[in-house]
Amino acid sequence: MILQRGSEAVGGGSYSGRVTFPVVGMVGGGQLARMTHEAGIPLGIRFKLLSDTPQDSAAQVVGDVVIGDYRDLATLRAFAQGCDVVTFDHEHVPAEHLRALEADGVVIRPGVEALLHAQDKGVMRERLRTAGVPCPRHRIVTDPTDVVRFAEEGDGLPVVLKTVRGGYDGKGVWVVRDAEQAADPFRAGVPVLAEEMVDFARELAANVVRSPHGQAVAYPVVESIQVDGVCDTVIAPAPGLSGELSAQAQELALRIAAELGVVGHLAVELFETRDGRLLVNELAMRPHNSGHWTQDGAVTSQFANHVRAVLDLPLGDPRPRAEWTVMTNVLGGDFPDMYAAYLHCMARDPGLKIHMYGKDVKPGRKVGHVNTYGDDLADVRERGRHAADYLRGTITE
Repeated sequence: MILQRGSEAVGGGSYSGRVTFPVVGMVGGGQLARMTHEAGIPLGIRFKLLSDTPQDSAAQVVGDVVIGDYRDLATLRAFAQGCDVVTFDHEHVPAEHLRALEADGVVIRPGVEALLHAQDKGVMRERLRTAGVPCPRHRIVTDPTDVVRFAEEGDGLPVVLKTVRGGYDGKGVWVVRDAEQAADPFRAGVPVLAEEMVDFARELAANVVRSPHGQAVAYPVVESIQVDGVCDTVIAPAPGLSGELSAQAQELALRIAAELGVVGHLAVELFETRDGRLLVNELAMRPHNSGHWTQDGAVTSQFANHVRAVLDLPLGDPRPRAEWTVMTNVLGGDFPDMYAAYLHCMARDPGLKIHMYGKDVKPGRKVGHVNTYGDDLADVRERGRHAADYLRGTITE
């Protein structure tokens, strides 16, 4: 058999062509990088990782690891050499460094100007406002007196205060019920965003992926259940969500992705208000906790589609594989030997999908998640809850 490649004849096993699969550089060594790397393996994609320490979640499994500080431009420049594209598992790389890399010719995705809207909540809110995207009432405030003034302009206290940069999993967010409490956020030394306290029925998330040439896919809208400001459970699809609101949420996320020029995965966290409206809460331009269910519950996971998007490959099918999929986060507790708990969990439920991040177990720390799926939502939720609680040590039978 003879194959013709360009002007070279290839046959009889004599092909000596060079492997030209691209190299994806990922800044950040957390669990998102770990799972994105895993999704790229079947595609033959090579990964290069910039990690803070060799013990970071992704650094344990990626072959090509650079240990360094993502806040140092020289380190970023050296890391980017040999990468076909650079992407991220967090939003914290300084924008001026990313602009310098782009000026050097480095391909940055989701793109510096897009990423700014995930880095700075004040910039994000203003851009969404001008685009006509529904958001909570908000403005930048200068001191505790200004917070009280903002509250009086609306329905009064309480209001929500957020540092414009650096907050996640409930950090950098305060519910302020009096002027004295309003002083705490200003001690961080960064601008503070005030928002109305939304009377919401539940939190939703719309996850979409967009490629450089504008192809985009939308996953089913999910319900995200928070406990103490940390995501606890994600239900896909969101139970009882009307077809109209579901389509509205997906269309809103796709519009935001196009408006901001996002390349890769975009998570749009939403409030569903008690009077039936949708308000945008947060944006994340990377794989997201609300999309972890897609590893086992969708034809193509958020991680695989993020890899496809940043490389401008055709995107994969986002449709669910089962009627219901539930993702339950596993938090660290007082039972550090989680491996010993696998026997019980796997024997009790062979259909369980456990994903662990290789992190040291510390109370309240996200160390893994469990995916369950099936046709009976109550059963699927109970199975995920039992496994997560048993792994944590909250229950022992």
